[in-house]
Amino acid sequence: MTERMKKGGLLVSAGLEKFIADRAAPGTGVDPDAFWAAFEAILDDMGPKNAALLKQREELQARIDDWHRARKGQPHDAAAYKAFLQEIGYLLPEGGDFRIATENVDDEIATIAGPQLVVPVNNARYALNASNARWGRLYDALYGTDVIPEDGGRERRADYNPTRGKAVMDYAGDVLDQAAPLGKGSHKYATSYRLSGQALAVTLADGSETGLAQPEKFAGYLGDADAPSSVLLCNNNLHIELQIDRAHLVGKDHPAGVKDVVLEAAVTTIQDFEDSVAAVDAEDKVLVYSNWFGLMKGDLEATFEKDGNSLTRRLNPDREFSAPDGSTFTLPGRSLLLVRNAAQLMTSDAVLDRNGDEVPESFLDAMVTALIAIHDIKGLGALRNSRPGSMYVVKPKMHGPEEVAFTGELFARVEDALGLPRNCMKVGIMDEERRTTVNLKE
Repeated sequence: MTERMKKGGLLVSAGLEKFIADRAAPGTGVDPDAFWAAFEAILDDMGPKNAALLKQREELQARIDDWHRARKGQPHDAAAYKAFLQEIGYLLPEGGDFRIATENVDDEIATIAGPQLVVPVNNARYALNASNARWGRLYDALYGTDVIPEDGGRERRADYNPTRGKAVMDYAGDVLDQAAPLGKGSHKYATSYRLSGQALAVTLADGSETGLAQPEKFAGYLGDADAPSSVLLCNNNLHIELQIDRAHLVGKDHPAGVKDVVLEAAVTTIQDFEDSVAAVDAEDKVLVYSNWFGLMKGDLEATFEKDGNSLTRRLNPDREFSAPDGSTFTLPGRSLLLVRNAAQLMTSDAVLDRNGDEVPESFLDAMVTALIAIHDIKGLGALRNSRPGSMYVVKPKMHGPEEVAFTGELFARVEDALGLPRNCMKVGIMDEERRTTVNLKE
């Protein structure tokens, strides 16, 4: 039996009430009692509209089911079916062209095209691994997979195999030649990297010197300009780091001492409350909210055993480099985190309304995840997620423009309740059921 606390007309699970009061709310400027009062007001005002939209789904589905039953055994008539869907309002006409002037958007959303991960937020270790996947080691990825064949002495074995390592280095050299080619020759035959003024100078095996074919792709370095420990390149807004250490087990076999090539990889990660997890009841909700809280505060940890050793996973720090002109700059050490809230039709017993019914889980997720995100938006944690101060919510399984508009209204109510700037909550629309013209919140 779930222990519950009365908050106005709501019955809130004791664990969730304590989490909000003791952890999520402090520092945000939001009073816990005011939080629950605002949530109840949103439920009262918007709950009936949510129910009406879900009823509309059921009615549409019933008409579609009847259409198919009436034509059981008949050949499918695509044109007739499309006309029927248009007639009942399931398929809607295309709207006119429009522009979106969204403000305070992180580069990972606005200008960088890179991989995105989805991870169940209820598993702290997985959530941290995905968050830290912003940077990935190319040598390790190649060495440990079948990208590199295991014939000709290139087999994987318990100890380091230099022959396989050489194949990895050659493959990585080809990657570098595609992303940041040299003016002449290949990165595979580079024997040293250094700065010449503010440009990258590369010595080749024949003793000649060259630079990048596109000098602007040299982004920075670490260490001494004449013998850097790291060279940073940039291609299509994604960074590539050459880590140099001639004394390293791997680096000693590379002509230029490159011990690894580190690629900027998963620039965004969806921390998932919906598809990849089963988190509906009160205990589960407190767990996923707690992990999201740790991510927004920057102090989430996960300790586990591996090969007989105890390891602790934490969020990676940001990465600082020297620019070609000698100034310093910082790159994010982690993926930009988005949160996928529950779908519109789900309910949760973590909170019961004045009638004793479970509340819409999408309402609860919007309210609680936004409260937690204030810690990041206000810079209250050890690390920063969104640098412009936005929150990114992925909304799944929406049916048509009315539900999208409803979500925009819900987010606006949440922003007002929590004292957030309007349009601070950015919505990623997943209209997975119907082809529609959608009204965006921004």
